Amino acid sequence: MIRIAQLLLIVAAVALWAASRLTWVSIRSFDELGPPKDIVLTGAQWSNALVPLTVLLLAAALAGLAVRGRPLRLLAVLLGVVCLAIGYLGVGLLEIPDVGPRGAALAGVPVATLVDSQRYITGAVIAIAAAVCVLVAAVLLMRGAATASVGRYNAPGSASHPDHVPAVSERGMWDALDEGRDPTDVDSEGR
Repeated sequence: MIRIAQLLLIVAAVALWAASRLTWVSIRSFDELGPPKDIVLTGAQWSNALVPLTVLLLAAALAGLAVRGRPLRLLAVLLGVVCLAIGYLGVGLLEIPDVGPRGAALAGVPVATLVDSQRYITGAVIAIAAAVCVLVAAVLLMRGAATASVGRYNAPGSASHPDHVPAVSERGMWDALDEGRDPTDVDSEGR
């Protein structure tokens, strides 16, 4: 499960990086002093959080290799928050009534000279798809952390042993060592 989550995080990071390179908004301004200007705003210009979130997703994919247990759960919770942030950025472009004023402010153009504006939803849709991948990855990491903690070692003195490994007493281990045998080697005694 953890490997699938890491793969989803890498896919989401690549998708988010691609979305940051696509055109999200274009504006046209005309100040009556020269020809009209057409300005294109990419996803990274429209929302400067896309690239850092991409790097964060790649770091989270790598962190999945190193952490287990509670830190893996914390990573899953962090990814849930990141999922909300990415989704907000994508849905924000789709839901904003008029992209013109914000586009003009980002392009450094006076709103009074704004003639036309247009939104391109492809980048926002890709960002939303990346958010869904991050959400699935977070769920898989949380489940992976839960199953990893179930499979932990038994406490010393615990009576439960796997069926294929017979219980050996402490005295039996010392006797095997005195005889020059490996007490952990089940096949040495023909068991």
